[in-house]
Amino acid sequence: MTCLYQSYIFSLTYASNSYYLEGMAVKNKRTPENVPGKFYVDDQCIDCDLCRDMAPNFFGRLDDKGCSFVKKQPSNAQEEDLCMEALESCPVDAIGNDGDK
Repeated sequence: MTCLYQSYIFSLTYASNSYYLEGMAVKNKRTPENVPGKFYVDDQCIDCDLCRDMAPNFFGRLDDKGCSFVKKQPSNAQEEDLCMEALESCPVDAIGNDGDK
């Protein structure tokens, strides 16, 4: 379903009994290897290495799956800023920050 809201066009997709905006990470589709916490990588990851380059202490690679995952959650504001930069730079919006807090 495509919607128009205040001059923004976005797509809604129905999955697992809920709608989500296409182009943003989906909490119930996150990679199981993510450590629990606010940040996660979902199954949209294309293994571009950008998040791992930007925040290598927090993002790792799953060699067998060819994708990234969150290996450590940030513990202070500076670390959270690094993870947010990675989230905002992800070309497929596979990083979310609405996970368990």
